[in-house]
Amino acid sequence: MKKKHIPWLVVLSILLLDQVSKVLVKTNMALGESIPVFGDWFIIHFTENYGMAFGLEFSGEYGKLALSIFRIVAVVFIGLYLYRLVDKKAHKGLIFCVSMIMAGALGNIIDSTFYGLIFSESLFNEVAVIFPEGGGYGTFLHGKVVDMLYFPVIKGTFPEWLPIWAGEPYIFFRPVFNIADASITTGVFILIVFQKKFFALQQKKSDNPDGEDMAEQSPEEKDNGSNPVSFTDLS
Repeated sequence: MKKKHIPWLVVLSILLLDQVSKVLVKTNMALGESIPVFGDWFIIHFTENYGMAFGLEFSGEYGKLALSIFRIVAVVFIGLYLYRLVDKKAHKGLIFCVSMIMAGALGNIIDSTFYGLIFSESLFNEVAVIFPEGGGYGTFLHGKVVDMLYFPVIKGTFPEWLPIWAGEPYIFFRPVFNIADASITTGVFILIVFQKKFFALQQKKSDNPDGEDMAEQSPEEKDNGSNPVSFTDLS
């Protein structure tokens, strides 16, 4: 396999894992159902939302439509950027991060674009069916994003001396998310932490665009009229 194909394989692998997990949850669990995985701190909890990552939402039908269109436009630009990075042989870490971000964006786009067409409604006492006879629960670009990963690692109560949340219970980490959300967040986090290292190579190539081509030439090619001739050589 050529190295230039690896980023697209990363995108495909994450996308496949994301969609398989969502379809399994959607067709085997009722809305709001929970399955403990590791005690009380890792739970498969089925929920859906119309919005962004980690259950954040845009209200209204037009808000949902605008978000879906924005996602599609964004993933097109991300895909073009990834193609350019691969073509320019950018830092492998940068390419990997952008691949993760693109895979996550695609995963949630599939939900919001097609799930309303191919699934029946998920209810609190009824499991959804794929390709129902009466059609799906929604229309094109109006599907719900499936979330299921829940990590309520820390549970406690705010101290009484806090002015606003005094005595109220809290949970960390409260949002329910999916593999696509995790892929986007991980890619962005690594990109922020190592941005100087990733973009240093890009800057170096920009400052010396012919450097890579010269490095790939053989010694004979380099000496074949490409180097300046001194008076000593002519003597």
